[in-house]
Amino acid sequence: MELPGLLCAFLLAACCCCRRAAGVPGEAEQPVPELVEVEVGSTALLQCGPPRSQGNLSHVDWFSVHKEKPTLIFRVRQGQGHSEPGEYQHRLSLQGRGATLALTQVTPHDERIFLCQSKRPRSQEHRIQLRVYKAPEEPTIQGSVLGIPVNSEEPEEVATCVGRNGYPVPQVIWYKNGRPLKEEKNRVHIQSSQIVESSGLYTLQSVLKAQLVKEDKDAQFYCELNYRLPSGNHMKESREITVPIFYPAEKVWLEVEPVGMLKEGDHVEIRCLADGNPPPHFSITKKNPSTREMEEEISNDDGILVLDPAQKEHSGLYECQGLDLTTLLSLQSEPQELLVNYVSDVRVSPAAPESQEGSSLTLTCEAESNQALQFQWLREKTGQVLGNGPVFQLHNLKREAGGGYRCVASVSSIPSLNRTQLVNVAIFGPPWMALKERKVWVKENTLVNLSCEASGYPRPTISWNVNGTASEQDQDPQSVLSTLSVLVTPELLKKGAECKASNSQGKNTTTIFLELVSFTTLTPDSSKTTGLGTSTVSPHARANSTSTEKKLPEVESKGVVIVAVIVCILVLAVLGAVLYFFYKKGKLRCGRSGKQEITLPPSRKSEFVVEVKSDKLPEEMGLLQGGNGDKRAPGDQGEKYIDLRH
Repeated sequence: MELPGLLCAFLLAACCCCRRAAGVPGEAEQPVPELVEVEVGSTALLQCGPPRSQGNLSHVDWFSVHKEKPTLIFRVRQGQGHSEPGEYQHRLSLQGRGATLALTQVTPHDERIFLCQSKRPRSQEHRIQLRVYKAPEEPTIQGSVLGIPVNSEEPEEVATCVGRNGYPVPQVIWYKNGRPLKEEKNRVHIQSSQIVESSGLYTLQSVLKAQLVKEDKDAQFYCELNYRLPSGNHMKESREITVPIFYPAEKVWLEVEPVGMLKEGDHVEIRCLADGNPPPHFSITKKNPSTREMEEEISNDDGILVLDPAQKEHSGLYECQGLDLTTLLSLQSEPQELLVNYVSDVRVSPAAPESQEGSSLTLTCEAESNQALQFQWLREKTGQVLGNGPVFQLHNLKREAGGGYRCVASVSSIPSLNRTQLVNVAIFGPPWMALKERKVWVKENTLVNLSCEASGYPRPTISWNVNGTASEQDQDPQSVLSTLSVLVTPELLKKGAECKASNSQGKNTTTIFLELVSFTTLTPDSSKTTGLGTSTVSPHARANSTSTEKKLPEVESKGVVIVAVIVCILVLAVLGAVLYFFYKKGKLRCGRSGKQEITLPPSRKSEFVVEVKSDKLPEEMGLLQGGNGDKRAPGDQGEKYIDLRH
């Protein structure tokens, strides 16, 4: 009985040795595989053993081990590689001396063990563990759109974080106000799940649930994804979000915009506010000054009462009521006084002041306000400040004192709070005109516009002594401008045109003379002073009605003077040019004795003698023709001359 048992044991041991010697993959005790890490889409280099032991492997078989089942994928014979049909047929290639296999376009499905077996020059086996990594996309976060009530008994969904297309599955960490959140019973719960895409990549979804309080209404939430690559550990963060939190209001109050002192005409908003979310239903009431009862004002759905423009009647006592539609609790604000400062319409008396020249006039300004008023008087035409106070007096009136005066009532402590009133002072008098006569340059047989202006009180009327088309325009309550369009005829050139202004106090006239335009009469001065074809006679100079001023420029005499001046300038210029020419040629020398000699050619030495008197102007010099004139002694200073004979 012992012999058959020993025989069986010997045969079993021999069989095991034979199987190990046969090199059947997966049967022997497995060593720790070599780790190779690559990113998705890159190329993995699989080496058959350590670099020092590789040598020249001429006979190698490569296997892919999936679920402990080896599958032949590549053969190396005599240094030549051949892919086996299957999923790796077009992605494997041989590198180096046959010991390195390159796997291109790595995918998550390639994460497995690869086995190489070599028989020549010696039998060896090497296992490689391929690890594949892929960074997820930027995480997206979506907060709860329904809002979170603070009185909830269980954690409510706060936000959802999604990280797509990563490998392997990344880890997620939630943060509130920069601090990480951890699982806490009945307070914080994090629920994560993942989906495997067809590409083998993972999509992670994490939901944060928590119980929040009123103080979390401004809390910032975000999520963080932690993942690994061959280069090390990495992380990506989402954006920060806030989530709506619902809590009941505890108080309501009023706010007024703008802040500060209000005035009539301002855009004013009275806002009803509360510390609850959502805000309660608001209503604004105002105290009736007559009944002393609070009456509801019309406001919008947000509890805002708009006063545009604000009026003094809007002043008063306001209150706000808020009704919480969740708890049905009613809250009331503290009463707030609203004051709209105002200045009433300004009244000036007398409203239409009239007076005679030489007399006095008193103007009185009145207005009402809830603040202290200041009064100021301005001249309407110039804007000049004439005086302060509600009463303004004009003494010894002249015709120039007529016109507009403005009273300004203002509150110094509130900028732009003022009202004004304009009043026109009328001074009785005949029409006033600037000139009695005027000349206008025209062309014959053309239309010309003649203008005439007059002022006075009562307002004057203007008439012309020639036929034409006349039109009038009021300059102010006491001035009128008349424009006459008329054809220039010989008769009009001979007699001129007369403009007559008249009222109940008297009359006044202005005569306009017409002169034809010609080359000799149209000078720069005349074109500027008289104009061409248009004349305006204005009373702004305020000459009186008996003025006989004539503005008749003497154009002909001015022309003669201009011609004479030009001729003199030309003569002096020619003489200066001749002297400068001789000086530059070196033929004009100046001596200290007072003589100046000009050297001439021998043939012309005796032709000219130019004598210059010391007491004459340069333009009075003359050329003296002679033969061999006498020479003066150098010491004779009675006169200076230029000897042209040497």
